[in-house]
Amino acid sequence: MTAVVIAAPKAVVPSRAMTFGRLLGLRFLRALGSIAVSLVVIIALWYAFIKAFGLNPLVAKDPHAVWKYLVSDSSASANRRKIESNLWRTLADAGLGYVAGTITATVCAIAFVLSRTLERSLMPIALVLRIMPLVALTPLLTLVFGRGYVATTVIAGIVVFFPSLINMVFGLRSAPQAATDLCIAYGAGPYTTLRKVAIPSSLPAFFTSARLAVPGAIIGALLAEWLATGKGLGYLMLQAGTTFDYNAVWAAVVIITTVSVIAFAFVGIIETAVLARYGPAPARGR
Repeated sequence: MTAVVIAAPKAVVPSRAMTFGRLLGLRFLRALGSIAVSLVVIIALWYAFIKAFGLNPLVAKDPHAVWKYLVSDSSASANRRKIESNLWRTLADAGLGYVAGTITATVCAIAFVLSRTLERSLMPIALVLRIMPLVALTPLLTLVFGRGYVATTVIAGIVVFFPSLINMVFGLRSAPQAATDLCIAYGAGPYTTLRKVAIPSSLPAFFTSARLAVPGAIIGALLAEWLATGKGLGYLMLQAGTTFDYNAVWAAVVIITTVSVIAFAFVGIIETAVLARYGPAPARGR
């Protein structure tokens, strides 16, 4: 009798590209869901706040009033153009401050990890920048840097800088001690150990600070526009408030809040892509 051997079917192992694409797709869907939930919660709280405090509808505009201002009124097209033109200036101000603050914080964090003496010397300066109220600091920065992009970049960058610095220093110092000791045992210097161990281990902390810096940069840019430059949504809201154009104020707040939520989610998607390829193993499944 001839024995019949039936081979077991081979397990299908998904490719790395397929897994990576699925991970990005899931993160994108989660981001869309988070944005939708956030908008629903904000609108519900908005109606509830106006109702609970009995606010004057002349000043406190509800979502329907904002919708009419931006979409259904006869002047909605002109209103959208006014908001859009100022929005691009605010996004440019916030983007420059975001990049400058994040890069400066990352460079300082690496320098602090490599040199405790440098950290003890410069950390108090960073702490002073954090403690000083920006409302008081902005006129001085305007005198020094003028009223252009440099001033808004510095102001927004200050808002971003200190939280990012603290997160990055913590992330760089949270590298596994066993991996650090292994590099040292093979004769690696501090820079090699930093590149091979500390920086990959700090990527989750870096992206946490990068996400938290998004609203900080936008707030810093709005403050600079309000107090210094006379441009962008910050100045538009100030000007609209003095002329009792409260529809424009509320519409600007809604637009910049929505953009902040979208930018926050977008950084989260980038985080997923980077951590999936370069981050520490526990962070790759997030």
